[in-house]
Amino acid sequence: MKKEIVPEFTEREIDRIIEMAWEDRTTFDAIQMQFGIKEQQVIELMRREMKESSFRMWRKRVQGRKTKHEAKRAYDMDDARFKCSRQKQITHNKISKRR
Repeated sequence: MKKEIVPEFTEREIDRIIEMAWEDRTTFDAIQMQFGIKEQQVIELMRREMKESSFRMWRKRVQGRKTKHEAKRAYDMDDARFKCSRQKQITHNKISKRR
């Protein structure tokens, strides 16, 4: 497989990409949207920046994981994002607003 060229990022951006790649609910599409790099480039960045054992653990964890690929998700993100199914529904805003 041909290696993808990963653009240069600041240390802070690299840390954020790695953090997003480790998060179960953050898709590769979201990383591409924010940083402009494809899944293969994320993999190359992770391989370059992480210890070999950590990289292998990450690859094993995300390989084939449906939540890392937007197209493979079976539910609508707008309905499920950041909300537990047991979370109480709020029907109106109880916070007074300054006028």
